[in-house]
Amino acid sequence: MIPRYTTKKMKKVWEEEHAFDLWLKIEIATCVAWNKKGVIPDRDLEKIKKSKFSISSYNKWFDKTKHDLIAFTRSISESLGDESRWIHHGLTSNDIKDTALNIQMGEGLEIIESSLKNLMKALKDKAIEHKFTPCVGRSHGIHAEPMSFGLKLALWWDEINRHLKRINDVKDVVAIGMLSGPVGTHASIPPEIEEWTCKELGLKTAPVSNQIIQRDIHADVIQKLALISSSLDKFATEIRALQRTEIGEVQEPFGKPGFVSTGSSSMPHKKNPELSERICGLARVVRSNSLVAMENMPLWHERDISHSSAERIIIPDSFLLTDYILSTFSNIIKEMTVFPEKMKDNLNKGGGIVFSEKVMLSLVEKGILREKAYEIVQDAAHKSMDSEGNFRALIENNEIVKKTLSGDEIASLFDQDYYLRFVEDIFKRLDF
Repeated sequence: MIPRYTTKKMKKVWEEEHAFDLWLKIEIATCVAWNKKGVIPDRDLEKIKKSKFSISSYNKWFDKTKHDLIAFTRSISESLGDESRWIHHGLTSNDIKDTALNIQMGEGLEIIESSLKNLMKALKDKAIEHKFTPCVGRSHGIHAEPMSFGLKLALWWDEINRHLKRINDVKDVVAIGMLSGPVGTHASIPPEIEEWTCKELGLKTAPVSNQIIQRDIHADVIQKLALISSSLDKFATEIRALQRTEIGEVQEPFGKPGFVSTGSSSMPHKKNPELSERICGLARVVRSNSLVAMENMPLWHERDISHSSAERIIIPDSFLLTDYILSTFSNIIKEMTVFPEKMKDNLNKGGGIVFSEKVMLSLVEKGILREKAYEIVQDAAHKSMDSEGNFRALIENNEIVKKTLSGDEIASLFDQDYYLRFVEDIFKRLDF
């Protein structure tokens, strides 16, 4: 947990103290279930409900035992009398820890869901603002055809919307608890205790388990976070590319309250896309964590602990980093500067080569063979790109083109609004 890359809400979910609070909550809920079954007397239960956890006591016992759950239960027992014998009755360490971990992941997913919605709001607002802001579309890094900047942002909104659905789905998957004993047989803790306790905790009961909740569930969660991070990596990479000096169509927030105000220690002129670069870097960490999560699935027999040490790192870090980059990118979208005039300038580079397909299709529609039309347009485009003339002028002066198309028809081919005429229809599909 690096404070610099942590949001306050997500930090609380993964603080050690919160895990201890959940462990105590599960221990007490289990005792309530045992009382319901008639095993723990009412008078003992009332005292257990008032049990306390002490971090100093925990640290003392952990130094002696090097076992977190044993240290935890002994700390609780110190706040009780003889009724302490009921603490952890019939349970294994992972009955408590895995159930608590799933609760934490559920809490984390709620925050991720909220952050996704915040980003969607920011993207929607900016997409509507620039619905008809013309810019050049690029493929292979090369100018392709006119489009709108709002359409680019709408595409991102749609992708985030898919992530929102994935998070909603996995929230249900992760909302399970397990209290089934050393190898999942319920020999020491009847299924009804598990069912009552999980219901009290707002969880479903794992239909079957061994010593742990199966790690395909955890891998599923981390993969969802990795997918989100990869999308943000993609978006941030585009911001970085569009902010290049040679392009200069957008600029992430710079010099505003809460944002970077110095781009270089040696070159005062620089406004670097540092936030977007940070998102790309942190996304790599989350993606790599998803591989570790899958490696944690194959364990020996009913369980070993090869997954445990890795999970202490990858699960909190994946949640923390994903939420941080979601929050960061939301702020970028809200506050970034868009330069429509620069977009217009870039669109017009090459003397109108971005209209090449429209010119070719018009020639075809007038009866010119496609191969010949392609040859004419490509020759003019390449000459324009090689500074041997202006594409539009070359087209206007081509003898075959002049015989085929009128001056007004040729002029109409270089209308960028033609490429934006269905933008409204696309936005309606998104229910904007």
